[in-house]
Amino acid sequence: MPTVYDFDAQTIDGRTVSLRQYEGQVLLIVNTASACGFTPQFAGLEELHQRYASEGLVVLGFPCNQFGAQDPGSNAEIASFCQLNYGVSFPMMAKTEVNGPEASPLYRWLCAEAPGLLGSKAIKWNFTKFLVGKDGQVVRRYAPQDAPAKLAGDIEAALAA
Repeated sequence: MPTVYDFDAQTIDGRTVSLRQYEGQVLLIVNTASACGFTPQFAGLEELHQRYASEGLVVLGFPCNQFGAQDPGSNAEIASFCQLNYGVSFPMMAKTEVNGPEASPLYRWLCAEAPGLLGSKAIKWNFTKFLVGKDGQVVRRYAPQDAPAKLAGDIEAALAA
């Protein structure tokens, strides 16, 4: 059975990395955007990162420009924006397609493992979040409007598992 650790991703600075490097950790995978009404969630995601990183949480941000063209910048511009405006220190990946024929294999797998409302496999908007347990399996999918702070209980449970 596939796990998140079977996938690779490209970092925002262009390096290909295996997600296997996070084996045994809890992951919070989020498709982000720099010009979205939910963009202030970067602050909450950074708070989760700061609070739980020492216990084994890794937040992974995947910029995406598929929803309202709300992340049109280059990877370098996105990285600068996130650091400058929100102090983002968690890993940011390269701009990624999350829906459609060009969707990354990771996002195809995440959506299949944790369908959204009414069984929809598509990502509906920016800041959809996936919590992945230490075993590499998806624990839960969260809607864009779910504030990062509301995930703390589930993150703590996943870290304790």
